[in-house]
Amino acid sequence: MDMKRNYYEDVQLFRSGVVVFWFVLFMAALAVFPLVAKNYYVYVVNYICINIIVVLGLNILVGYTGQISLGHAGFFAIGAYGTIILMTKAHLPFIIALPLGGLVAAVFGFLVGIPALRLEGPYLAIATLGFGLTVTQVIGRTDFFGGRQGLHAPPLTIGPWHLNTDKEFYYLLITLTVLLTLAARNLIKTKVGRAFIAIRDADIAAETMGVNLVFYKTLAFAVSAFYAGVGGGLYAFVLRFIEPEVFNLFMSVMFLAMVVVGGLGSIMGSIAGATLLAWLDLQLRNIVAIPYLGEWLETFSKTYMTLTGMSNIQFIVFGLIMVLIMVFEPLGIFGMWIRTKIYWKTWPF
Repeated sequence: MDMKRNYYEDVQLFRSGVVVFWFVLFMAALAVFPLVAKNYYVYVVNYICINIIVVLGLNILVGYTGQISLGHAGFFAIGAYGTIILMTKAHLPFIIALPLGGLVAAVFGFLVGIPALRLEGPYLAIATLGFGLTVTQVIGRTDFFGGRQGLHAPPLTIGPWHLNTDKEFYYLLITLTVLLTLAARNLIKTKVGRAFIAIRDADIAAETMGVNLVFYKTLAFAVSAFYAGVGGGLYAFVLRFIEPEVFNLFMSVMFLAMVVVGGLGSIMGSIAGATLLAWLDLQLRNIVAIPYLGEWLETFSKTYMTLTGMSNIQFIVFGLIMVLIMVFEPLGIFGMWIRTKIYWKTWPF
């Protein structure tokens, strides 16, 4: 039965032995994956995991609290640069520098969240957009952050372990992704999560019922920025080199698109949206190499457009996906899953 008789049934992680079985099987598959997969596919999974971490935090802000952000690339950049600088200039180990970089991003998230108390909708979107653009401009013009030349990530070591390859980095990244996913899921089930949802649904009614809007709105920005900062710190070691141009407006739009495509207000939707669009992002960067499709697009571009537009074809695909989802399934991939589950529960009637 789906009926919940008490609060503990709502917060428990495993509701049945079937869920435990599939969870253990999934964890085992993740553990074995880098042993049987090619190095490129391990890199793809690493890239997807970083996007999952960022989108989980952004969904807490957008999907659960109802506050929009177009400046998450700024928090992402702060986490990346903060982690590297703490390791190279403060000589802190990675295991300490990464959460500290996330906390620095959380502080900036708290400061950005203050205008959210008096802004909403497009006004808040513009404010966060301005923050994201400002961060990259400041970083690019400051020698302390490497300026336009960027920064190289130092060798990654955790105690006696040296993580020099994508496969070695994979296990650290998967562990952090699982832990942060569980943390986000548990946060939503607590008093804090219920306050976020109350603010999203009706902030005036929530304040009337005793929800502190100042505290919870700024907290939502801080938590979301922390996730983005941790993701940025990990991203720096996937690329091994970062520069301000990497953290552009398109990155912020991509993060928001992942939330919308996956499903607002859904942990599983965040994972699905980040997985789909991150994979498409990597595949469509070299769309000409795709058999048949690449040849057809090249011919089409030569006939009707220019070849210089081929490199931006992923923008068209992303836009088309979002339009189709908004038209046919506003709840995103998670909404499709709910429809499918309901259909099979009532099949064949």
